Amino acid sequence: MLTPDEFRDAQAMRDKGWSISVIARHLGRDRKTIRAYLAGQREPGRRGGAARRIDPIAPYLQYCTTRLTDDPHLAATILYTELAALGYQRDYRTFTRTLRELNLRPVCPECTAAKKDGRHER
Repeated sequence: MLTPDEFRDAQAMRDKGWSISVIARHLGRDRKTIRAYLAGQREPGRRGGAARRIDPIAPYLQYCTTRLTDDPHLAATILYTELAALGYQRDYRTFTRTLRELNLRPVCPECTAAKKDGRHER
């Protein structure tokens, strides 16, 4: 992130004809960062990157939650196929990793009880 002062400095250097690489070295920043700020893709004083990206699964979260609540044993492959038909464009590994990270799969009370009793069949 560039501070507003660093951004003003970068603009002044660019106006003097300095290259992106020289500005980046002078400010101790990555040249891609400097390029993004000078191109207006980022705002000084605000974090960019991952914090501002749209999560690709966000439009499908309600659907996933509903399906997994209705059937906690629903196979991830089936849910992934359904989401792909709805327009989800990430790969299967990314999808399953997101399911785990967001802890979307509910706990099945019957399976939990069966595990405790030593009679888990699934």
